[in-house]
Amino acid sequence: MKYKTEGVCAKEIHFEIIDDKVHNVDFVGGCKGNTQGLARLVEGMTVQDTIEKLQGIQCEFRATSCPDQLAQALKKNI
Repeated sequence: MKYKTEGVCAKEIHFEIIDDKVHNVDFVGGCKGNTQGLARLVEGMTVQDTIEKLQGIQCEFRATSCPDQLAQALKKNI
């Protein structure tokens, strides 16, 4: 799946949901080390657990963040 982000440095998030679990998360743009770390941490987590842990995280002065955008993407696809 592909999600166009809003309000963050990353432009898109690509991911798969297989048997209600998050797989193959890839951010296009953004802070590469942080987004790679995030992708590895959520690999294999359930969609609901991922949303609960990531939604509402802010990046500096922004009302959102790359983790929050991933949560928003997952919420749109459940």
